Amino acid sequence: MNSYFDQRNEKTLAEIDDILCALPDFVREFNVGIAMRTMPLTRLGYLRDIRVFCDYLTRKKFKTKQMCELTISDLAQVTPTDVEAFIDYLSSYTIGGKKYACKEHAKERKVSSLRSMFKYFYKKEKLDSDVMTKVDSPKIHLKPIVRLDVNEVVEILDEAENGDNLLGRQKSFHDKTAIRDEAMLSLFLGTGIRISECVGLNRKDINFSDNSFIVTRKGGNTSVLYFSDEVAQALDNYLKWLDDQVSEQTPFGKRVYDRDALFISNKGGRITPRAVEMMVKKYAKVTTPFKKITPHKLRSTYGTNLYHETHDIFVVADVLGHKDVNTTRKHYAAMSDEIRRDVVNKVKLRDRDDDAQDDKE
Repeated sequence: MNSYFDQRNEKTLAEIDDILCALPDFVREFNVGIAMRTMPLTRLGYLRDIRVFCDYLTRKKFKTKQMCELTISDLAQVTPTDVEAFIDYLSSYTIGGKKYACKEHAKERKVSSLRSMFKYFYKKEKLDSDVMTKVDSPKIHLKPIVRLDVNEVVEILDEAENGDNLLGRQKSFHDKTAIRDEAMLSLFLGTGIRISECVGLNRKDINFSDNSFIVTRKGGNTSVLYFSDEVAQALDNYLKWLDDQVSEQTPFGKRVYDRDALFISNKGGRITPRAVEMMVKKYAKVTTPFKKITPHKLRSTYGTNLYHETHDIFVVADVLGHKDVNTTRKHYAAMSDEIRRDVVNKVKLRDRDDDAQDDKE
């Protein structure tokens, strides 16, 4: 694992330690118990969700206790009705002085975190039953996939290259980052990688001899992905530009100080996920103002385009790095209307088999 992911894990583990200080002992046990099979970011997500649940229990069920005083015996007293009331509570709640409102997906994620915890203690025989087996997950309404069409892909790449519609400060910045931005957008649209995978890339991960690169996937595994000649050209132009910045100065007057990172920030270090999000938003705002385009939407664009070309959902799942093909089916759903139109004339009602007719005669 490269330094970016090492540093990210280090920061995440520190945040986990901070959260655990206010949580019950059984949550610490759960965190240790799943450490061997989960990444730090996954555990951090679990703990954030469980913290909300523990806070709810001290407000509604165990009002005389602080969160850190809850015990596994208290957990055993939680009923399906308690969990269902908690799910309803998530629609509008306050924790740490801040107000929150969970929608369907956020509720589902918190319920999933609780399922993992209750299942863990039931498996360890510290709970007599798993209450979560009696609780339904919140209903999720599928939304249409937001993605770029063919013309919009051309437009956003052209905008990154030329910046014709940018104004003021954005225009002046564009002159100094255009080559980098075009390379990043090309990589997103040409390979479907995640934002964390893009940010974590190092220069040594790129191999132009076979147009491949090594990517650290969600979960920590590494994979070899391939890119087209068009993407290769954008990356090659960028790396030549980057070599100039390393040997001289960045366009902003500072030397590149992260010599490993593939994509650098304006200050010379590895670019951050937030900076990537803002870069994509900048170009999308002037090319597709009625679509909320994010790096993940560029990933969806690639996924649907790949499915359109291959009609093989398993290939799409493998390239996108989905462990479960059901995660990929949303790309199939986005193509369903086009598929229905395409097959409308495939089934013939009066399509005579000439060979069969000859046999009869």
